[in-house]
Amino acid sequence: MSNLISQANAPFEGYVTVSADAPMGMLTLRGDLSSKPFITALKKSVSTDLPSACQITHDEKMSVAWMSPDELLILTPYDQVAGLQAKLQKALGKKHFLLADVSDARVSFTVSGDKVREVIAKLAPVDLAPDHFAPGMFRRTRFGQISAAFWLLSETEARVICFRSVAEFMFNQLSAAARPGSEVDLWS
Repeated sequence: MSNLISQANAPFEGYVTVSADAPMGMLTLRGDLSSKPFITALKKSVSTDLPSACQITHDEKMSVAWMSPDELLILTPYDQVAGLQAKLQKALGKKHFLLADVSDARVSFTVSGDKVREVIAKLAPVDLAPDHFAPGMFRRTRFGQISAAFWLLSETEARVICFRSVAEFMFNQLSAAARPGSEVDLWS
């Protein structure tokens, strides 16, 4: 694990809290998501429903996020990723797919507090108004100059994923956006 992320382990307490998450298992799966045989095989390995476009689904064991028309991101506990990867490979068999363990290439952050939408809106070009973006929706976008993805876990908590190589920068820019006194009271 990168030393840079360990420096960010102490949460930043601003008008929202920014914290680095524990390592998470992440698998990228690419394939024909419009193929019934592919989806049937996939459903044998995942415990949650599959998401529709720009959505994320969850259960107590895993989350599955829609990344593009032919790509899903499967999130699971870090110590279970190898077993899930083997299960997916077996279930998908000879179907055309690409499955990669990206757990060590990416990191996640939790942003929590009443103004979580405002902090994310300062950095990402996404309409975060409550009537346009709700829990269960998922976006790949940019946070300043960083490629990232995010979703709302609730009205007061969001998760942000980015590449590990820019983890310190992401933590710092989320923290800067959450500094006390920088509130803009967008959805008060």
